[in-house]
Amino acid sequence: MSNLEDNKPEFWESNFKEKQEMWGFEPANSAVWTKDFFIRHSIKDILIPGIGYGRNAKIFQDNGMTVTGIEISETAIALARKHFGTEMTIHHGSVTEMPFDEKQYAGIFCYALIHLLDTSERKKLIRDCYNQLNENGWMVFTAISKTAPSYGNGKEIGKDRFEQFGGVNIFFYDEDSIREEFREFGLMEIIEIEENLPMFLIVCRK
Repeated sequence: MSNLEDNKPEFWESNFKEKQEMWGFEPANSAVWTKDFFIRHSIKDILIPGIGYGRNAKIFQDNGMTVTGIEISETAIALARKHFGTEMTIHHGSVTEMPFDEKQYAGIFCYALIHLLDTSERKKLIRDCYNQLNENGWMVFTAISKTAPSYGNGKEIGKDRFEQFGGVNIFFYDEDSIREEFREFGLMEIIEIEENLPMFLIVCRK
């Protein structure tokens, strides 16, 4: 069983059941930035690994993009169906099991997910996403920064990786680790962005 499967379902399922749409429906700053970026590059067809209940997907759909998602939480998928109907294709499963289809996409947006994975899983996710891009397609990842106040808290389980929040394993990035993991996959830009914690936008082109 993958670390993502260890971390995400129990944590998210319990929170979804208790709080339902716990983050509301306003898109993250990263999603707004990526939406504008995709519009500038005329991207119409996107994949969102870890789509959740769709709060970061709707902004793309509302701007004329076709959205396909991947989500491990059945509760999250049910909430997405409740609010967005069946217009979005959502594959049920872990991103560690990608690909779920043979399609290639013009854009991929992956929000606050990659840092939940271990080293081999992160490498596989990056490679799998890159492989599902069209030629000249773009992918944008959002990852937590080592400048976050929570860096160093909890049980250290590896370099820059800590067990926090009741059992969620989190890897904290800096620019060096981003370059190390993404340089073979069309890394174009690293941008600092503020969400509820300091994050990086990692922009790559195939």
